[in-house]
Amino acid sequence: MDNEITVNGRLFRISLENKKIEARVSEIAKQMSADLKGKDVVFLAILNGSFMFAADLMKNVNIPSKISFVKFSSYQGMQSTNTMHELIGLNEDIKGKTVVIIEDIIDTGNTMADLLEYLKRYEPAEIKISTLMYKSGVCKKNLHIDYFGFDIPNDFIVGYGLDFDGYGRNLKDIYTIVQ
Repeated sequence: MDNEITVNGRLFRISLENKKIEARVSEIAKQMSADLKGKDVVFLAILNGSFMFAADLMKNVNIPSKISFVKFSSYQGMQSTNTMHELIGLNEDIKGKTVVIIEDIIDTGNTMADLLEYLKRYEPAEIKISTLMYKSGVCKKNLHIDYFGFDIPNDFIVGYGLDFDGYGRNLKDIYTIVQ
């Protein structure tokens, strides 16, 4: 395991090792399995960033459920554009169902707030939010996050599905930018 790596010409230092991530994802899955038992559940993974979190989570959730994928964009480089653009839309019927959003990271909360409004049009019974990373110090929206892995500072990170202009998603650990 390298403590420092270069991604897209920038130096990053390890901040969360994979075994710590996997342990937390397993805990979240157990909590979800208990909380959602007996409900008609559709997990909704937000591409591209949540693909690793979603895969590991689904391997550990032990309730009958479906998973679907949507893709929205709000980032350009290392900055949020504060505007959500739908790239791949919802293709699952969620009316009357419990929807669990699987997100990689929530920072300002703007994209999540927009996504919640978008999903409410489809009349789910309830919507729950799950995120691996949460930057509570910069979140501008009043969001109830039902399940989250780690509360992190407002640093730029890569790995475990998170990227820097498409690079670094394949890293099993999470790294924080140094320079």
